[in-house]
Amino acid sequence: MPMTGELGYSLPPAIRRIATNFRLAGWVSLWVQSVIGLLASLMFTIFLMGGETQSTKASASIFTTPALIIIFISAFWGFRYVLFGRKLSNANPDLRPKPKDAARVVRIGLVISLIGMALAIMGSEAMIAPLLFKGLDQGFVGIGANVPVANFITAGNILSVFAAINAIFTHFIGLCVSLWLQQAIDR
Repeated sequence: MPMTGELGYSLPPAIRRIATNFRLAGWVSLWVQSVIGLLASLMFTIFLMGGETQSTKASASIFTTPALIIIFISAFWGFRYVLFGRKLSNANPDLRPKPKDAARVVRIGLVISLIGMALAIMGSEAMIAPLLFKGLDQGFVGIGANVPVANFITAGNILSVFAAINAIFTHFIGLCVSLWLQQAIDR
């Protein structure tokens, strides 16, 4: 029997595989969610500083701001996966987390991403509805009609939708990582 580690215990192959999956998935989650979440936050901030009406900004902010905050909580949870993978790699079985701990960590990650995705979807709905009405106004305007500039769809409007889509995508990545880990645990 090969002896490895400080105390001479060998790490079982299944535990080694799960620990590797936790570390890999954690790093992917941390970096992808941090980078895309930062971009989405920047785009949404530009939208909030733009010339939209206060009611449009307020309705979008109610859902999108918490969704963006949850992206960074989820990215932190990705780092938690990395730390958990390191703990699983401990050669001493007494210091190694139990399988129920792994399932609990993944379950919390799933809940974080699901809540964030639900908020991001509601935030995108709050941003798309005013755009629909602006688009409808533009479609019914005849040539030479005098339409206020505020009724036209601007790049800032599109940027807000892009921010919401990036937030949804980021939470989707968090869900995929958690499901990947759940599958790795169940194997």
